[in-house]
Amino acid sequence: MIASCGDTTRELTDVEKTIIVNEVAETLENYYSDIADKGLMAEFDYLDSSRDFFWVPPGSAVALSYDSIYRVLGQNAQMFRSIVSEWDTLGITPLSPELALYTGRLRSTATDTSGVTSTVRLVETGLMIKRRDGWKLLSGQTSAAPLD
Repeated sequence: MIASCGDTTRELTDVEKTIIVNEVAETLENYYSDIADKGLMAEFDYLDSSRDFFWVPPGSAVALSYDSIYRVLGQNAQMFRSIVSEWDTLGITPLSPELALYTGRLRSTATDTSGVTSTVRLVETGLMIKRRDGWKLLSGQTSAAPLD
């Protein structure tokens, strides 16, 4: 027996796609803006805390759970005075009213507490899920790439 919570085969309209793309883009912009303004722990307003969450951070071959990310960022958050990231490119593909894929390149500049600054290019892909309180990062991967 197959059960469904709705019509998952229905194509999204162009208007629905545009709304999803705009909402997800705004969420991702706010995500990095809040990290720049409030520090690394601001990230948790944008992560889905369900058991389905996972993320593969730069340099890792292992996906980390929400709790693991929380521990790692909690340990490292005080090491940085600021982290400023800006999208160079961002593509968003709506999959359903509740799911959207994104991929993009961004430049991230981190300044540690001693004033040392480093800049890296990041390539990020992820799956966003719409929850009652907005779009959240459900899963994905971030990789470091050489600066141009």
